[in-house]
Amino acid sequence: MDDIVLINITGKDRPGLSACFTQILARYDVRVLDIGQSVIHEYLSLGILAAIPCKKDFSAVFKDMLFEGYKSGLTVDIKPVDPESYEHWVHAQGKERRIITILGQAITARQIAAVASVCADQGLNIDFITRLTGRISLQHPQSRPRASIQFSVSGTPKQIGAMRGRFMEISRETGVDISFHVDNIYQKNRKLVVFDMDSTLIQSEVIVELAKMAGAGPRAEQITRAAMQGEMDFKESFRQRVALLKGLTQSDLDRILQTLPLTEGAQLVTATLKRLGYKLGILSGGFTFVGDYLKETLGFDYVYANELDMENGVVTGRVRGDIVDGEKKAALLREIARKENLSIEQTIAVGDGANDLPMISIAGLGVAFNAKPVVRKKAASAISTTGLDGLLYLMGIHEREIRESNSGSGR
Repeated sequence: MDDIVLINITGKDRPGLSACFTQILARYDVRVLDIGQSVIHEYLSLGILAAIPCKKDFSAVFKDMLFEGYKSGLTVDIKPVDPESYEHWVHAQGKERRIITILGQAITARQIAAVASVCADQGLNIDFITRLTGRISLQHPQSRPRASIQFSVSGTPKQIGAMRGRFMEISRETGVDISFHVDNIYQKNRKLVVFDMDSTLIQSEVIVELAKMAGAGPRAEQITRAAMQGEMDFKESFRQRVALLKGLTQSDLDRILQTLPLTEGAQLVTATLKRLGYKLGILSGGFTFVGDYLKETLGFDYVYANELDMENGVVTGRVRGDIVDGEKKAALLREIARKENLSIEQTIAVGDGANDLPMISIAGLGVAFNAKPVVRKKAASAISTTGLDGLLYLMGIHEREIRESNSGSGR
């Protein structure tokens, strides 16, 4: 049987080190069972799990690796691995795996320690930790600071509900977003992202702004608040709010579009996803005239919203056709996925209100964005400390890929 050894090489990095050490192993026909390498601030950590086919070569491999480490100024540690331990490690590879993402304006040791402690308490092993955001200059701070790291953990949580609750507590206490979801075949194969519109893609509720023009702002705000928190049926709330808009003109609607406040990061996230080949949709309980404007401005592929009824250029206070509520949003998400020949697991849904919960709950990745408490409590992933572009990090996209996809885009 082969001798199995674990080789750990650490020290100041330079080009060619991996080649030097693997060339030594190649001379003895060593089989590499596992290999991993990382470099932090120019310091290397290289691990190789290797099988040496000829027992008499063990001492020679040991000597040559140590000598190369001495010449290169590196520390080389070689430990034998017993076959039983190795087989136990092999059979553990079928364990469940989850991705945990920490996202905020800055990340501290306190936050990482808190998340790592939850993993330990739940019986999960942290296999990898990866930084998704770029390097941070201390002399030239970013105008829009972003910090994100991703844990890959293996094992089955003892109490997943308690785990989610503890992450929410840590998020409130330390000011970061913590999201987690199962790592599966769809993690890198999602192709459709749908967004709510009001208070998600834009920083306002258009129906409230229109009601203010009509002199009914406070009443519209009251009804909207109740609907978004799940305290009132959405369809009924929508009819009541639309009735408040009676008498507004087309010029009033046009004026709203001229001052539409896009959410921070909306342009970056849509431009990046489009360039990476994603299909984008708006599923909104708002109005089609706003959705169509955003489709043209940001490059969306699909828009489904409510059509405001007008006669002779004047709002009648009624809505045309079926109202897009929460259940309709979920049905539309399934419909778009079918059109694109995608499974529902290949979709992502982002929203803030109770009427977004049905689509958030069925999507492969559901994200609560600056959400009401009822939504934040039920969604596994949330963004509240950064702009909408925080979604890119939850998807596992590295800042380097974001820059590359938008270089020369003009946005």
